[in-house]
Amino acid sequence: MAEENVSATLIIAAPAARVFAVLADPTTHSAIDGTGWVQEGVDRAPLTGVGQIFRMDMYHAGHPDGDYQVANKVEVFDPPRAIGWLPGVEKRDGRLEFGGWIWRYDLSPRGPSETEVTLTYDWSAVPQFIREYLKFPPFGPGHLSDSLHHLAGLASPTSQG
Repeated sequence: MAEENVSATLIIAAPAARVFAVLADPTTHSAIDGTGWVQEGVDRAPLTGVGQIFRMDMYHAGHPDGDYQVANKVEVFDPPRAIGWLPGVEKRDGRLEFGGWIWRYDLSPRGPSETEVTLTYDWSAVPQFIREYLKFPPFGPGHLSDSLHHLAGLASPTSQG
């Protein structure tokens, strides 16, 4: 694959501030995830700025441990226009290491009650030694679209929250 990112776009029937609030709440990420890998937010406080770390419990059959945890670092925080994070791991000595891929959501209001949301997964900064054992992207083509549809359901005015 020549591109080093994939993206999908969906118009969501909710104001940008509401969509952003759902994305900034780590407790919603398992419901948004289109792969089923995200299990639960460990750090449950809302995201509030660049540099913030939030952890998620994960499961993937292809991971050596099956169950594992990621430590995400907020890289983009521009309410209600953009939010993004770098997934990583916390080493035994407490150091955080990031693989170089980023999840980013860009929001564009389309009036008071609609928002165009683009979800991008970018692996252009992944070093070669990681590319030798991980395939990018590590999910099927429907994942981003599925995630956006899940987000739409959570952000809709009729949803609880």
